[in-house]
Amino acid sequence: MLLISKTFQRFLDSEQASSVLLMLTTVLALLIANSLFASHYHDVWHSHWLGLSLEEWVNDGLMAVFFLLIGLELKRELYVGELSSLNHALLPTIAALGGMLVPALIFWLINQGTPYQAGVGIPMATDIAFALGVLSILGNRVPASLKVFLVAFAVIDDLGAAIMIAVFYTASISLPHLLAAFIVLALLFALNRLRVISVVPYVLGGAFMWWLTLKSGVHATLAGIALAFAIPFKHHAGDEDSPSHQLEHALHRPVAFLILPLFAFANTGVHLEAGSLQAVFSHSNSQGILAGLILGKPLGITLAVALSVWLGLCKLHAPLRWTHIFGAAMLGGIGFTMSIFITNLAFDSMPEAINLSKMAILAGSVVSGLCGWLWLNATLDRSAIAASR
Repeated sequence: MLLISKTFQRFLDSEQASSVLLMLTTVLALLIANSLFASHYHDVWHSHWLGLSLEEWVNDGLMAVFFLLIGLELKRELYVGELSSLNHALLPTIAALGGMLVPALIFWLINQGTPYQAGVGIPMATDIAFALGVLSILGNRVPASLKVFLVAFAVIDDLGAAIMIAVFYTASISLPHLLAAFIVLALLFALNRLRVISVVPYVLGGAFMWWLTLKSGVHATLAGIALAFAIPFKHHAGDEDSPSHQLEHALHRPVAFLILPLFAFANTGVHLEAGSLQAVFSHSNSQGILAGLILGKPLGITLAVALSVWLGLCKLHAPLRWTHIFGAAMLGGIGFTMSIFITNLAFDSMPEAINLSKMAILAGSVVSGLCGWLWLNATLDRSAIAASR
């Protein structure tokens, strides 16, 4: 019997509702970007305030809060969740690795030696909100174990994307600013060791660390991940009493209903032309993204899990079945948020490549979501629910 905690259930509810809002803001951005108001749309996002454009405040500032939430979720999973036991953590971890490596390999094989090979990280990501949104359409036929597996490998996937950003998408580094950011982080960990449980000094220190990281040349959103692990998590006192949990709970709704929709609205206003559809299917960059998301994700996740089970490294815990694994693997091809985020970094000075990549991401995510829904709708049955109770 698999019990879902109140925290995890709230997480599911917010992510599922967020997926609907993300879809609406994406459609609205596309409509505006292809209307008479297109120039105003772009002018607004490129207007500057306090040294950064409005788009940069969303992508570098607000998305740091999103990464903070990802870090808090990962930390909770490591302490008291699906990743707290090595036996349970291996399956989604191996699934995530397969789901990152195979799409990246497919993209690289198609684009090696071209100016577009920097986009290798684009098809590696999974969007938790949209993936859970698809699951929510299937209602109570979805066993809890499938939801937990999907969330677990998607969170690890996000961590992998953060590592990719730090290692491969940092152009130049200011060592004094980076060193200062590390000093602030060390002080925050010292506060943790001194059992300072108020979140205020961590948030203030985190904001300063974000500014230093921004100035260092390393992408500022990574400060959010680092801050998450400095905030105390009193796992011995219970999840609900943890400062880390309290901040995670406070951030869920703002991230789900404000930050991610704003990110989608700022970054999905793609201008569509007569030959746009043809370009998506004929260009090596978009071909790599489509192949990585639609084929690479399900192949990588499923084969990685199958190999690990065959080698005896882990096993499927009932009522999780192979049909569930393959369905979740197809939903893993819904890249969206993180894929678009990496696109902006990979092709910073190539607007045409960004536009083409975003069209491929949207197309690949829609196809992956539809295929995942059709598969699970055909294979899920009432016996899965009975088995999960």
